[in-house]
Amino acid sequence: MDHIDPNEKPPAEGSSGSATPPNNEQVADGNVKYESIHPATSNRRSSRALSRRASNASSKEQRDPNMDINLPYRTLSGDANLSEYITESRSGQIPGPVEPDGRSHYKLVTFLPNDPENPKNWSKAYKWYCTMVVAITCFVVAFASSVVTADIIGVADEFHVSEEVALLTVSLFVVGFGVGPMAFAPLSEILGRRIIYGTTLLIAVVFIIPGAVAKNVGTILVARAIDGIAFSAPMTLVGGTLADLWRSEERGVPMAAFSAAPFIGPAIGPLVGGFLSDGAGWRWLYWIQLILSFVVWVLITFTVPETYAPTILARRAKKMRKETGDKSYVTEEDIDKRPFSERMRIFLLRPFQLLFSELIVFLISLYMSVLYGLLYMFFVAFPIIFQEGKGYSAGITGLMFIPLAIGVILSAVCAPLVNIHYRKVISKYDGLPPPEIRLIPMMFSCWFIPIGLFIFAWSSYPRLTWWGPAMGGFSVGFGFIFLYNSANNYLVDSYQHQAASALAAKTCIRSFWGAGVVLFTNQMYDRLGYQWASSLLGFIGLACCLIPFIFWTFGERIRRRSKYAYAGDDITETAEKANVGMGPTAREDDSEDQDLRRARSYVSNP
Repeated sequence: MDHIDPNEKPPAEGSSGSATPPNNEQVADGNVKYESIHPATSNRRSSRALSRRASNASSKEQRDPNMDINLPYRTLSGDANLSEYITESRSGQIPGPVEPDGRSHYKLVTFLPNDPENPKNWSKAYKWYCTMVVAITCFVVAFASSVVTADIIGVADEFHVSEEVALLTVSLFVVGFGVGPMAFAPLSEILGRRIIYGTTLLIAVVFIIPGAVAKNVGTILVARAIDGIAFSAPMTLVGGTLADLWRSEERGVPMAAFSAAPFIGPAIGPLVGGFLSDGAGWRWLYWIQLILSFVVWVLITFTVPETYAPTILARRAKKMRKETGDKSYVTEEDIDKRPFSERMRIFLLRPFQLLFSELIVFLISLYMSVLYGLLYMFFVAFPIIFQEGKGYSAGITGLMFIPLAIGVILSAVCAPLVNIHYRKVISKYDGLPPPEIRLIPMMFSCWFIPIGLFIFAWSSYPRLTWWGPAMGGFSVGFGFIFLYNSANNYLVDSYQHQAASALAAKTCIRSFWGAGVVLFTNQMYDRLGYQWASSLLGFIGLACCLIPFIFWTFGERIRRRSKYAYAGDDITETAEKANVGMGPTAREDDSEDQDLRRARSYVSNP
């Protein structure tokens, strides 16, 4: 985002009862066996529809043990049977509810067992190829956001504008990161992921060219604004693509690889850009973007097929209607789509309703905004400390971002340890832990941010070695991923089906804050000096450390009083529903138990 990031929740413990309804097919699906749908399915659908309608009526979220944040909750109505998208049946269809005339008037199209069109059934090698393509795309987008900071002075001097105007090339790009997902998220639920990847990346590639050949600063600013909006689409969709490809028990390593990309890209941008601008001038900072973006556009457009299950099944249903002449083959998108006005309200207004009316969303968004702003302030602060203060070249200054990148990589490597710890902790809660358990990594890692900033601040004297400020960057980089993933997980667990809107709110406000702070960083360092300007950031980071502890202590009470958040008072009801067998049901013979599947629902929505 705002995304979102994939957070498929398995059923509650106890859902793996030994009793199996008669005449049920059990289709192997990795380590999880899915129930096939038999004529009694109409009752299952009714139960699900009723529960969702009740939830919609009260606006209060209840725990959905089978929730997958990437399913089209916001596009489809409360009556939709979303198990269509996560079920493999031997007949390839789910009968609709039995009408008064004793017949089902439609059949929901599903995947078949071992269906080659189901991305989760692709070979592991091909899934890893697709994973690396989308992760590299995410890296290139993040790289493009920061590479231009390597020679802001060059743009300002050539076009005779202030540094603040030249820095708008960064700010407008980052604003696009906040605006774009509001449009691309709903479009991807309707059109699929592939067409959004292909069109937006092509637009981004085209509009890099005006920046490279610009004759005035206005051309650069317009091109960067359009590029920011267009490039936001891959950042929005990548997490969902990985959820499409990998089953929940397989996502640990792919998600760790992806979660590092949005933070390594901005760190590598000034490194490459510094040497490139020293040797070839600032225009090559745009040409390198063009080259990399064109490569990933070709790869993702022509080698990665559609991965979004609702889109794949909708095309299959359309093909079946055409080939058989039987109009009863449908998907939920054909019969249970929300009215357009309702969809627009949910996609455009609900994020801001949550942002300004929900304390959890507001404070978590505020914290993430501070972190995001800090990342982009570094792109201005590093040249101040190392180029102005120590007299380094742009290329050598870029090398100072290496410890920051190493910190990010190391935190990504440690991410599985968070999942192992989470698995141990939730065993104490019978598999139904409160959302606040997600805050434990945040309460640990939040201290790395102020510690790194204070090291950066008081080792930044021009007479001192580069080692101190660079190591301050390492500490900050190490804390980033833990904080972001914990925050995303907490929002998802707290807001359930509203989570996508909560993450969108966070992404939007975070991007606007990151765009704004870049513009006053120079003045802040000029007025406060190197040490106290960085210390001010450290004190802000220290104050934000209170946020996870506040929610750890008062989170449950806040959620109970919230209009939208999951309050935790429906655990028994949830366990009973899980036993009924709505959607995927974890069986006793699973080699991966529920705790592990839940622990690996590691969200990243940079």
